[in-house]
Amino acid sequence: MRPGRVLISGEFAGRFRLEAALTLVSVTSLMPAEIILHRSVNAAELAEKRERLAELRTLLGEREADVAQLRSQMKAFEGNYLRRVGVLYAELDEIAARITEREVDLYDSEAARRRAQEARERARETHEAAFGADAEPEEFDPSPSLKTLFREVAKRIHPDFARDEAEQKHFTLLMMRANQAYSRGDGETLQRLLDDHLEVNATVGDEGEGAELLRVARQIQHAERDVAALDGERERLLASEIGQLYTDAEAAAREERDLLAELAAGLRERIADAEYRLGFVIRQVSALGR
Repeated sequence: MRPGRVLISGEFAGRFRLEAALTLVSVTSLMPAEIILHRSVNAAELAEKRERLAELRTLLGEREADVAQLRSQMKAFEGNYLRRVGVLYAELDEIAARITEREVDLYDSEAARRRAQEARERARETHEAAFGADAEPEEFDPSPSLKTLFREVAKRIHPDFARDEAEQKHFTLLMMRANQAYSRGDGETLQRLLDDHLEVNATVGDEGEGAELLRVARQIQHAERDVAALDGERERLLASEIGQLYTDAEAAAREERDLLAELAAGLRERIADAEYRLGFVIRQVSALGR
């Protein structure tokens, strides 16, 4: 007998071979199951995050549309306000300035001159606010750096470069935002769009499910940030002076009232009073021979 060799009886050897075979079957069947289970967890998480991303992108598109509509409605309301009410404020402030300027002839004091100067400045500002929209808009002349930045963004997020239909819809939304940012000279927004794209598509070790999971997670973070930013913009728009007036006008319309007509009527009464006062001051100055 060779050293180290063990003799096994026939019965024991048979049992040993059977147990060994069962153990081998158990081990070989268990290992793939663990691997499959591990992969299925990643796949399930990836599917869940993709679903969450799709929901966020739908929500983001809705928020973009809502805020764009609010901007448009408020811009139209502001124009209507300036035409119907703003011009009357400009007229009222012009009369007030003329009154204070004639009062300088009556009182000839430093305080009277200061009041006249302040009233004239206020009248100028009101006039510019009321009639400034009629001025010719300045021609858009983007800087070379802005043009370069826009081209870099467009090369990466143009819908033609999308890998599937979902990404094409997302790229269309991003490209719309990029065009809007470029038209208003907003380099900060363009740079953020570029940085977001580079971050999402940065190489992450092996390009398997783990890398895709990380990319989708980054896209979810960006989408959540953008939704929050749009919600914040909506709040700021409605909290502004014109936004509050817009909200009041909408509330009045639901009661079948025209808030701008009411404001205009009140201003015409004040203008009539101011004109009477101006006439009175002019008569006083004339009576003094000044």
